[in-house]
Amino acid sequence: MKKCSSKKIILVGGGGHCQSVIDVIEQDKRFDIAGIIDNKIPVGSKVSGYEVLGDDSILPSLIDKAKNAFVTVGQIHSAEIRVSIFLYLKKLGYSLPIIISPRAYVSKNAKVSQGSIVMHDALINSGANIGENCIINSKALIEHGVIIGNHCHISTGAILNGEVVIGKETFVGSNATIVASKVLEAASFVKASSLIK
Repeated sequence: MKKCSSKKIILVGGGGHCQSVIDVIEQDKRFDIAGIIDNKIPVGSKVSGYEVLGDDSILPSLIDKAKNAFVTVGQIHSAEIRVSIFLYLKKLGYSLPIIISPRAYVSKNAKVSQGSIVMHDALINSGANIGENCIINSKALIEHGVIIGNHCHISTGAILNGEVVIGKETFVGSNATIVASKVLEAASFVKASSLIK
């Protein structure tokens, strides 16, 4: 039996967010993309040059070829789809790595958990704690001591000031600003350009 490559990774979801994740992975250079899983895009189609291998039903068979997988479905109104894919991949035994753009800054005293991505030009300062399966999108600013629960999406250019706490499955829109020490409940939805104080 051919040994599974520790560098190969399967991406689950072939939409616009997947294209952005591919760009980060290519610049990070730690993983080789083995293909994409999508329930709507025809098999054999290409997303940013990578082949769509099939739908979710083939994921159990692919773990022998690639031990890593990553959720590349986006998240706006609800985290439900991302959560279900993440949990299914864990159940199958895939490794869900942390992916950080070489153009991002993550303090050595911050924590980013499995399955999360930190995208281009994002900044995560000292003492911040990012949960599992999160998207920290391009140019987001996560200040000191911020806690972000699992399955959150912090959108492009959003600013989370010091000691903010974000409940799980929350969406923070582009260019939103959350003032220091504010606590948001789980599954909150913050509109783009909002000021939360």
